[in-house]
Amino acid sequence: MDELDKRLLLALQRDGRASVSELADLLGVTRTTVRTRMDRLRANGEITGFTVTTRADVAPSAIRGLMMLGIEGRGTERIMARVAAMPEVRAVHSTNGTWDLIVEIGTETLEAFDKVLFAIRRMDGVTRSETNLLLSTRQGRV
Repeated sequence: MDELDKRLLLALQRDGRASVSELADLLGVTRTTVRTRMDRLRANGEITGFTVTTRADVAPSAIRGLMMLGIEGRGTERIMARVAAMPEVRAVHSTNGTWDLIVEIGTETLEAFDKVLFAIRRMDGVTRSETNLLLSTRQGRV
């Protein structure tokens, strides 16, 4: 992947609906070059898909936190699937080290947040947990 591919990917990450003409103008290349590069990036697996981000996806929840989970035995995949299906869960990460999973949670109230924590802690196979509220966030990429 060369510098033009990287610039094309950044442009698509900012606006996945940008037209080939808009991308060509932005990058200073021809539409054929953009189309060829995009086709190659898809074929090579660099671009795995396109998605839509809604207002709800970017609107911050009033209460946000990370819940670290210790899982008993081989139940990680089962618990990961159950936790990921909860509407308040923004992401579930597998990790190494002390914790097996890290769960990103977002709710509108502390009471709702507490209910999510309680539901996850009650799941068979969850042996321990630790939760940290997120107080502020600085974005790494604009």
